[in-house]
Formats: sequence, structure tokens, C-alpha cells
Amino acid sequence: MAIQKTQKGKTKVPRSPTLILTIFIVAITLLYILFSPNGFSFSTSISSKNSVNLKKHRQHNGPHKYLYWGNRIDCPGKHCDTCAGLGHQESSLRCALEEAMFLQRTFVMPSRMCINPIHNNKGIFHQLSDSTSEGRWADSSCAMDSLYDLDLMSDTVPIILDNSEMWHHVLATSMKLGSRGVAHVEGVSKTDLKQKSLYSNILLINRTASPLSWFAECKDRKNRSSILLPYSFLPSMAAEKLRDAAEKIKKLLGDYDAMHVRRGDVLKTRKDRFGVERSVHPHLDRDTRPEFILCRIAKWVPPGRTLFIASNERTPGYFSPLAVRYKLAYSSNYSSILDRLIENNYELFMVERLILMGAKTFIKTMKEDDTDLSLSDDPKKNTKKWEIPVYTRDDENC
Repeated sequence: MAIQKTQKGKTKVPRSPTLILTIFIVAITLLYILFSPNGFSFSTSISSKNSVNLKKHRQHNGPHKYLYWGNRIDCPGKHCDTCAGLGHQESSLRCALEEAMFLQRTFVMPSRMCINPIHNNKGIFHQLSDSTSEGRWADSSCAMDSLYDLDLMSDTVPIILDNSEMWHHVLATSMKLGSRGVAHVEGVSKTDLKQKSLYSNILLINRTASPLSWFAECKDRKNRSSILLPYSFLPSMAAEKLRDAAEKIKKLLGDYDAMHVRRGDVLKTRKDRFGVERSVHPHLDRDTRPEFILCRIAKWVPPGRTLFIASNERTPGYFSPLAVRYKLAYSSNYSSILDRLIENNYELFMVERLILMGAKTFIKTMKEDDTDLSLSDDPKKNTKKWEIPVYTRDDENC
């Protein structure tokens, strides 16, 4: 359900842009009157399939007010026709959840997450050599509650889904309240949304995303004091079935180390005006090759250790050279646990991520903070500086 925007930084009387929303709310209201014996009472129970449990939703103190960012992560905006990978979408979702926490409002969560086809190839899981349509999961989106435990998440940030009965209640009630029902805002700071009565007393804030990705709204994320949710929050909120699968695999692995090796899309290059190939991660292709990995991790992982590898590298046997020193393990080794459970690569990566987090030593592809162990020293976020790829060794220590 898309809510129309109004002018930047202003709350305005609904005109033609909000007419569609008004008609939609009226339609829902009439349908609800016709088919529900309980009318608009907030005591109506919510379907466990479509929404977070209402009882848990009510446990949060204070009157319930709501924050809506859009019907899909990064949409409205320029990303409605495509979608980013899981990590980028989680950055956007975490930004929206942080604002809901700051405003002490219930967040209206999109009921589905778009799946980028680039990141939905079965070959990553089953070690297939082809990348045809037969080697892909068919779904272009998945239910949000198939990825996350929304009840568990609501212990930190109250959540309802945008396909839930509760959301329909909120829309119907906002229509009854008139000017106190919905504030259509864009470009208003979260501080103003919290402190100014023009917004703070409104039932529903329509914080429709800017034309940029949602995470662009968190302009001060480099200021650590402004971050309310750590990077580990969403990974730790994995759906119960995914957490259970990860626990079973961790028990089978025993005492193990792990590394995440991201290759694939991040190795892309482009030619400059002289026809020379350049990359934003000039050392990454080299640093994630087996011979260089062996050299890099020797000081962190002793020989003979079990090494769990999660990677988007599609070449079968790519990491086999590491077997001269380590006992290698992949998610594909545990198909008896995962085959009947995993429906897309987002679910698979969430399981792998929990396994990575449980390792004695965890090595990332690139550092996210100064304390991380990483295969490459290239900065993770570098979107402007394109350099010539380097494939030679920096030193002769290995």
C-alpha cells in the first residue's frame, strides 16, 4: 500500500495526491464493516500469519502511534523497479527501525522483501556450475517473517506488518481523526518529528522515503553515538527455523573457525578512457584467491582446524587448495538440514551468518570496524576511487 507524498517539510490538507489514500482507506473501512462483526475495535485479534502478535504489541507502554516508510524497502524511491542485496536492504531497514525507536512509535514493516536475482542462484548452495534459470530459485520476493522473528524483534522495536488487520485498523482510525490522523512528511528531521506537536501528536507519520535508498535518511550514521541498533541486530533476529538450523550445524562443526569470502559482484571492473580496467576494490580479487588466503589467515587459524567457508563464489572446488592445511566445511555439506528448509539465498545467508558469528575466529572479507580480521585491507565502502587491480604479492613472507 503506497501512501502519497506532500510537499517537503510540510503537513498539508489532503488534495489530489492524498485522494488515492483517502479512497483506499474508505474502501477498507467499508469492507471491514461488511465482513467483520467487531467493527473497528482494536481488540480484534491479528492473524499470526500476517502480523506480529497483538498481545506483545500492547505490552509496550504508552499510546500507540505509528511510523510508515513505504510498502517495500527502498520504495517509494528510485529502487522500486529493482532491489539491492540483503545487506543493503538491511542497512535501510535498520535505519527505519532506529527512527521508530527514536520517535517511540510502532514501525509498519513491509510484509515482503524483494529478492535480487543476482543473489538468488542455487549454484552457491549446491555447487552447480551453471547459472541458468533452472539453477535459480524462482521467487522474486519472500515473506518478511520467513527471514526474521518479528515477535523477538518487537521486544526492541514494536512492529506490525503492512498486510495485517492492525494496519487496516490504523488506516481506518486515521481517517476518522482527520487532521490528527496522518502527517504526510518528507525532509523533516526526526528531532522535529519527535518534539514538534504538529507531528508528535499525530497517530500515523507517513515518512515516505526520499528518491534515495532508505539508509540515506540516516545521514549521521558515522556518528556512533547516534546509532541505536548495532550491525548485529538484524542478523540476530533471524527467524526461529533459521536459528534452529544454524544451531544444529554449529553442533556438528564442533570447535571451528570461519570466514566470509565475498567475490562475485564486488569484483566488477570498468574501463577508463584509455581502455584500462579499474576497480573500486583493487586488491580484492587477489586477496580472495586461495593462495593469498592461506598466507593471510596463517597467523589467525592454526593448521588442522575446521574452517567453515561462506561465499558467493560459484566456481566448484574454488577453495579446495585450502584443504592442504584445514578441514573445510560449507553449508552444502549440511543439505540434510537445509534442503527442506531453505527457499532462497537470503535465508541461506542468514543461516550462514549465524554460523559465522558462532566461530572461535571469524574472518571477514573486508573490515567493518578496526577490530575485525579481514582477508583484504581495501575499504569496504569506496564508491568513487577506481584503481588498476593489483595481483602481485606485497611481500614475500609466505
